[in-house]
Amino acid sequence: MREYLLTLCVTVAVTYLLTGPVRKFAIAAGAMPEIRARDVHREPTPRLGGIAMFGGLCAGLLVADHLQNLNGVFELSNEPRALLSGAALIWLIGVLDDKFEIDALIKLGAQMISAGVMVMQGLTILWIPVPFFGTVALTQWQGNLLTVALVVITINAVNFVDGLDGLAAGMVCIAAAAFFLYSYRIWFGYGIEAAAPATLFAAILMGMCLGFLPHNMHPARIFMGDSGSMLIGLVLAAAAISITGQVDPDALALYAQGERNATHAMLPVFIPLILPLTIIAIPMADLILAIVRRTWKGQSPFAADRGHLHHRLLELGHSHSRAVLIMYFWSGLIAFGTVAYSVHSATMWIVLAIAALSAVGLILLLLPRFTPRIPRWAEGLVPPRYRHAARAAEAAAEAAALDVSGAEPAPVRPIAAGVSGVNGATAVGPRSRFPDRRKAESAR
Repeated sequence: MREYLLTLCVTVAVTYLLTGPVRKFAIAAGAMPEIRARDVHREPTPRLGGIAMFGGLCAGLLVADHLQNLNGVFELSNEPRALLSGAALIWLIGVLDDKFEIDALIKLGAQMISAGVMVMQGLTILWIPVPFFGTVALTQWQGNLLTVALVVITINAVNFVDGLDGLAAGMVCIAAAAFFLYSYRIWFGYGIEAAAPATLFAAILMGMCLGFLPHNMHPARIFMGDSGSMLIGLVLAAAAISITGQVDPDALALYAQGERNATHAMLPVFIPLILPLTIIAIPMADLILAIVRRTWKGQSPFAADRGHLHHRLLELGHSHSRAVLIMYFWSGLIAFGTVAYSVHSATMWIVLAIAALSAVGLILLLLPRFTPRIPRWAEGLVPPRYRHAARAAEAAAEAAALDVSGAEPAPVRPIAAGVSGVNGATAVGPRSRFPDRRKAESAR
């Protein structure tokens, strides 16, 4: 664990220190595209943050290779090299896209090629544990196709959710933390060495996101761009493939008193999509809804719009920061709830706790839709717009304006707390934040 923490800290430090120079380089290189119709920020912001994140990935792998215990991951497995080669290719395509706006189909082809590079070096799915049935061995072509599909889906799911300051990096960091706990338990708790590469990938992915987040939180000074979003999506997919297709459930059965119990122990991870995609359930849901929505309208699935989940949160009346925190909450609930259930699947307390937290999340989600009557003794516990004193002062100001001018004053829309007028990615006011439903001019 100490070596994992050291690798994490080095990755965080390198990513954080590189982001500042990368920002200056992006400005000098002109990687500051014009604001599109679907964007929520108000001034051009440099991209290419993926350069710093790729530097953190290389630093993390380099440090882990020189540590006594983690060095065995590189000696016994070719998966770290497969990850680095695939990540380098997808990162290069992302850098070119951030600068020159590559076509969506070309990026899709590059994602498939990157996945194929990892497959050629051994990072592929060999078998699938099916609940209550056992282990299903896959042919070489089946495993390769399933691996490529998983990589492409995960990359695009993370790319689709990258729409608000700090959203994609924070959600992937939460998913990586939950995945680290799960894979570390498989490796350390059951003594299965094949889970060590996935644990290392999750630790490095956490470091990449944590090092970039201070520069990317609202108001963001730099965006990760496609060079960053596709990179962290590929690393997350590589960790899922490693522990899903490489860890033999029969080895786990030695410690879980039978193959059926071993499969049941891994059941919460394999139920939704056979693969451990529950940790990115929110980005996956956003991806599926976007494809259905665009296809229903007769548009291309790659056509840009303003119907993503984070856009809906802003339309409900949430501020930029609150919308990001709500997405964090749901990501953490799903990811850590899955991990907790996989540890103690026989208890109902975990299910009840998840249900209770889900109810709290729904209340927070729908809070801007109603203005409850707050007792005066509780006004100090709620935001200012729910307080009687604030409403009374606003009414008095309107009455005074009417007495002076004799005409009804123009309505003033209150500005949400924490909204920036320059770098802000949020409109103002408690109602719809996107009155202009223009179509995006870019295909991204």
